[in-house]
Amino acid sequence: MTVALGLCVAVFSVTTACSSTPKTQDTPKKALSGTDEQIFLGDGIKKNYDPNVIMKRGEAFFEKEEYAEAIVEYTHFLDLHRTHVLASYAVFRIGESQLKLTKGIQRDPTPIQKALEAFERVRKEFPGSRYDGPALQRIQDCHDLLAQTHLFVGQFYYRRGSYLAAAHRFEQIMKLYPDKSVSPDALYFLALSYHDLGADDWASEKLILLAEKYPDSSHSSKAKSLLAKIGGAQPPTLLAENVEPAPLATQPTAPPPDNQLGFAAGLIPSAPTASFRLPSATALSQSFVSCRLGAWC
Repeated sequence: MTVALGLCVAVFSVTTACSSTPKTQDTPKKALSGTDEQIFLGDGIKKNYDPNVIMKRGEAFFEKEEYAEAIVEYTHFLDLHRTHVLASYAVFRIGESQLKLTKGIQRDPTPIQKALEAFERVRKEFPGSRYDGPALQRIQDCHDLLAQTHLFVGQFYYRRGSYLAAAHRFEQIMKLYPDKSVSPDALYFLALSYHDLGADDWASEKLILLAEKYPDSSHSSKAKSLLAKIGGAQPPTLLAENVEPAPLATQPTAPPPDNQLGFAAGLIPSAPTASFRLPSATALSQSFVSCRLGAWC
């Protein structure tokens, strides 16, 4: 009996000792999304001020498609190391990150405008850098996207019957992007908008310009039909013969005041310019507000 009791006490003691021993953590700490966690953790001073560490964090976020976080890191890099050899690269990466945040031409164009600002900054602050040429190409891409976005919004207004807002948008496209691929569409819908507003003189002028400048447009046949419906306009074929413009007194006049349309500045057709330069991001911000469907854009 005594021997059995002693064995039980011994077994209990061993079991208790084993259960009180802390368990060894055999599972390694998980890395942050597959990246080198040392660029996120460690000494605070090095983490927040070392240019290589900051740039690696920005690149890690970019590769993980966490573009908003990448922009924060690239901006932090520039705040501390504006004259660093990688400064131009950081600005270029901010532009690329903003483009990646773009959700399509049906959405808010703010990321495109911010990308445009970044790429213009590359060319202004770092002329001749290895990113100067790529930045110029990205600037063209940004303007293509903005032109498509503004056409989309203008057509949305037109389908809603908001012809004044639509005409405003199409007129701005023709002023800012007369050589973009969306220009024939914008010009045709501008003519439609003027026609639906009762300004057939203005509509006729735009239809004639469409036939002259974009004879192979997909809207060519419809434009000719509308021009014939309006009546009293020059046939498009005469434009190819370089007919002299009519005197000022016979130019199209504004719609009568009793229609109370309240035409905004910028709707009156303007003469084409001899040369054309893409607008800067600053000029665009003054010409267009952020697009929200249902609001004036």
